[in-house]
Amino acid sequence: MAANTQDPMLNDEEAQILDSIDRWVDGEVKPIARRFDQADEYPHELVEQMKDLGLFGATIAPEYGGLGLSASVYSKVVARIAEAWMAPTGIFNSHLIMAAAVQRHGTEAQKTHWLPKFASGEIRGGIGLTEPNAGTDLQGIRTVARRDGDHYVLDGTKTWITNGVHGTCFAILVKTDPEAQPAHRGMSLFLVEKGEGFTVGKKLKKLGYRAIDSAELVFEHCRVPADRLISEAEGRGFQHAVGGLELGRINVAARGVGLATAAFKDALRYSQERKAFGKPICKHQAIQLKLADMATRLEASKLLVEQAARKYDTGERCDLEAGMAKLHASETAVANSLDAMRIFGGYSYSTEYDVERYYRDSPLMCIGEGTNEMQRIIISRQLVERHPL
Repeated sequence: MAANTQDPMLNDEEAQILDSIDRWVDGEVKPIARRFDQADEYPHELVEQMKDLGLFGATIAPEYGGLGLSASVYSKVVARIAEAWMAPTGIFNSHLIMAAAVQRHGTEAQKTHWLPKFASGEIRGGIGLTEPNAGTDLQGIRTVARRDGDHYVLDGTKTWITNGVHGTCFAILVKTDPEAQPAHRGMSLFLVEKGEGFTVGKKLKKLGYRAIDSAELVFEHCRVPADRLISEAEGRGFQHAVGGLELGRINVAARGVGLATAAFKDALRYSQERKAFGKPICKHQAIQLKLADMATRLEASKLLVEQAARKYDTGERCDLEAGMAKLHASETAVANSLDAMRIFGGYSYSTEYDVERYYRDSPLMCIGEGTNEMQRIIISRQLVERHPL
């Protein structure tokens, strides 16, 4: 199916990229998803193919070796991959949040040195924000960095870090001034490569989102050159990290669209194949109501993602739009996966069907990149700020 027949807003190059993604998904991702998910095995060969496709440079500017995709096209790439298997999208998304921090806020020297290596996949990694005692409340982090000549020394622990085992470089949020008030004024973001003083703890076992590695990162007197401080200015790390989360939330929303699409398509097909009481179950009103709700939620999510992505592409602040898209699309993925389970009935519990994986994978998106409870607070605050009396 040609991408440009689906979306007249795409130019020829963008349509060709999406066609390539479709062919790759059909030929390489779908055939292995169930096996690698159930084995919780990292898809090394798939990652090498992702390098060749340019996915590690998807949103990195062409002058640094990337594809330079808009957030709008990028979200479509993510949705198409997630429709087949959500886990691989995390491998390059976390990496691209790190890259976005450098591209948006780094010095020219930092961009020239790091972005081409990020774009090629030579250096892969992610972003280290969450800690054992600080998730949504990033200002509560305890990892610190103190200046020591032309280096900083990092001490602390990060957890639930995507690509933690197989990645080699991470954007790590720390406190360079633990006494600063408010706390975000004393926070900085560093690029930290694995080496002495930087160890990886255990790979975390998960309900869903398997195969991709989530791990604990431990820093013990880890010496980092001062030029690894993004923008080379202390106290701006919180803003750099939160700005990257706008793209991260659009990605999560796109994953939600992909997963919700898969659940809907599988349920729609199965409802026409399965018969009960002498007719296909899609002829029964109870099933019809579920299919209608699934389709409507899905279409609304697509529009919210597109709105957020287009605003991100203009360079405008889009935490309201990204929050709305992330909230609605992730909840849609959960709702659609549960409705698909009900339509499949007893077969939904069989690992021979993908619907059980959708059900396991979907709740993560309501938690990751800021919980949906926090999204609601952000949305509400932005509404009041934008529409004062």
